[in-house]
Amino acid sequence: MDTEISQKIGIEDLFSSRGRIKILKELATSSELNISELCRRVNLNHSSTKSHLEVLLKSGLIEEKIFGRIKIYRYKAEDLRARSLKSLFDIWKS
Repeated sequence: MDTEISQKIGIEDLFSSRGRIKILKELATSSELNISELCRRVNLNHSSTKSHLEVLLKSGLIEEKIFGRIKIYRYKAEDLRARSLKSLFDIWKS
């Protein structure tokens, strides 16, 4: 995703929601998940999860892959900010 677009989402917006943080943590651990599995793992409904995913896509921390009607969400470990967040999650967990 374009860096210019990624910069429109501030860190305050990312961390303003518990659901968004749960989704980020789950994707950082699992790498790739479809929305149904993600909903199940983070215990959120489909519409909440989808709205959080839209913000995370705009941030550039995750990406969406489309296979027909199936969408897979992937944590972008190649992004420095995403790697840094994953490190923070790992440190916090230990």
